[in-house]
Amino acid sequence: MKKSYLYILKCKDNTFYTGVTSSLEKRMFEHNSGFHTNSYTYKRRPLELVFYAEFTDISIAINKEKQIKKWSKSKKEALINGEYDSLINLAKKKF
Repeated sequence: MKKSYLYILKCKDNTFYTGVTSSLEKRMFEHNSGFHTNSYTYKRRPLELVFYAEFTDISIAINKEKQIKKWSKSKKEALINGEYDSLINLAKKKF
């Protein structure tokens, strides 16, 4: 079964980039070498891989990527730091 990876990069400007790939090592090389000159990460190098998760179904990885891209920075940081109990509270809207 082919593996897919959901990953989060921390950029030089302290923003996060979330993506999906079937080859994490190759994709990291592409990001850090500036292979894709029009990409979000091109002018934000160097990049640090701060989180990744492995999937056997690419469609699940893509769905999770879409979900995480909508998250706040603090919620992404909680995921990166393994603070899973905090995720539910960070999803609540403040009134």
